[in-house]
Amino acid sequence: MQLGWLRTFVFVYRRGSFTRAARELGLSQPAVTQQIRALETKLGRQLFERMPEGARPTPAAETLIREVESPIDTLGVVTDRLTGCSQAVADRPVLLGGPNELLTTRVLPAVGELVRSGVRLRCGFGPADALLQELSEGRFDLVLSTKRPRSRAFSAIALFDEEFVLLASPGLRAEIPLDRLAGEGPAVLEKYPVIAYAESLPIVRRYWSSVFDAAPGTVPAVVVPDLRGVLAAVRASAGISVLPTYLCGDELARGEVVPLLEPEIPPINTIYLTTRAGGRHQPHVQLVHGQLLLKAPLWG
Repeated sequence: MQLGWLRTFVFVYRRGSFTRAARELGLSQPAVTQQIRALETKLGRQLFERMPEGARPTPAAETLIREVESPIDTLGVVTDRLTGCSQAVADRPVLLGGPNELLTTRVLPAVGELVRSGVRLRCGFGPADALLQELSEGRFDLVLSTKRPRSRAFSAIALFDEEFVLLASPGLRAEIPLDRLAGEGPAVLEKYPVIAYAESLPIVRRYWSSVFDAAPGTVPAVVVPDLRGVLAAVRASAGISVLPTYLCGDELARGEVVPLLEPEIPPINTIYLTTRAGGRHQPHVQLVHGQLLLKAPLWG
């Protein structure tokens, strides 16, 4: 297997087109096609479906991109640095957007080594719709979105699945008749205060719908637009709530909060790593993108 085949694979994956990849690589389209076919033969699996509008990645390609994108990007940046190419572009900060809790607890630690090597970051927080709008306007290079964008103006890769858990403090759980919860459903919980991220109970509502096939029958007792604040209130026995396990894993392990229910299939939400289509030309954007694909499987 040749390293150049993997580089060509990354370009085709990102551009969604053999023609566009060939243009950027300075190769003929038959040469790109030949390299991808050689790689597919070597791996024993198809990487792209040839479509009228371009090349659609197969599940095998989605797996491969996670393994090779970061190393290929790193080699590209090293090559540019050694040859003095693209320095002005590389010096621009990477503009990164996403939910504040996810960026501060998982994303920034994941890219710390890149920052130490010279990558600069500028971060912004917000809801998915607002972040995607700003991405389309060029205010971000990368966005971690809780929604999969439908527009072809975006390129999105499923980064990881956040799993949700219904929580209380140990003291409050002792008061809740958990033996009745599985049989009688969420009505058992209506007398207990709910701590929420927003008035509309978005995360709680998702959990209730998935696990209980019902809507929450209460208004929140506390609303704090930061999931870390929600966790703090639950730890203090102010009430119950639903949180992603990546955020409260340490507290669960220490017994500071405890699950009220352990459904056979816990609710999940997919986080998408999103760029503008063809928008990862900057070497440092490519580095951050690849690093997040590499580190995200550890966040569960």
